[in-house]
Amino acid sequence: MKNLGKIIWVIALIAIIILIGVVGFGYYKKKTFLAQNPIVTMEVENFGTIKMELYPDVAPETVANFIKLANNGYYNGTTFHRVVKDFMIQAGTKGGDGTTDATLGDLNGNDSTDKYTIKGEFLANGVTNTMKFEEGTLAMARADYTYYSSSLAEESYNSGCSQFFIMTKENANLNGYYTAFGKVTEGLDILHKIEEVEVTKAKGDEENENAEVSTPVNPPKVTLISVDTFGIDYGTPETLKPFDYMTWLYSNYGINQ
Repeated sequence: MKNLGKIIWVIALIAIIILIGVVGFGYYKKKTFLAQNPIVTMEVENFGTIKMELYPDVAPETVANFIKLANNGYYNGTTFHRVVKDFMIQAGTKGGDGTTDATLGDLNGNDSTDKYTIKGEFLANGVTNTMKFEEGTLAMARADYTYYSSSLAEESYNSGCSQFFIMTKENANLNGYYTAFGKVTEGLDILHKIEEVEVTKAKGDEENENAEVSTPVNPPKVTLISVDTFGIDYGTPETLKPFDYMTWLYSNYGINQ
């Protein structure tokens, strides 16, 4: 009986040691685990593949928005509708003209046609985001209603939806005023090939001497954008009601709609 008691005591002691080890390893693993940032794969027809890393710790709402749209297939078939050499290339509009952003249906995978925007995550809008606008930086495009009135800064800052741009050259003037949320990790050569496409003035601006020459004659087509989240769910961004600047113009300048 005495030997049996010793055996039971030894077994219990071993079990306790194993339990402590398992719990300790689990705690250590949890404390030292580093989540893999989401990786974007973008296929551009006749150009190649661009890969980008997203930074949810820097711009969580914007990253969540981009992931939802991309993995719901929103970007597939869109084009780079604006290309400015030595500056950036821009895409993310269904109509290909820079005016048709995503809807809540595109974001949530339902039939809603309601428009939406998200909060701009940058310093001028009260969000700590110190990413620099340099070669390869991925950022959210937005409107600038301050062209009409300096009082519309907040409306401008929170007007981003689905359009994005990728910097082809550093431009510090954008630092703190647009949401940077990712960086090209592979395919900088593809990026620079795209910025070399032939561009012209937008339709309707042909006679305007001051119009920007940035509309591709043959817009590069995005055949696929997918995001590998490595099993992490980044959720759905908080959406905002878009600013109706046309109604604002009518009401402030006395123009009948």
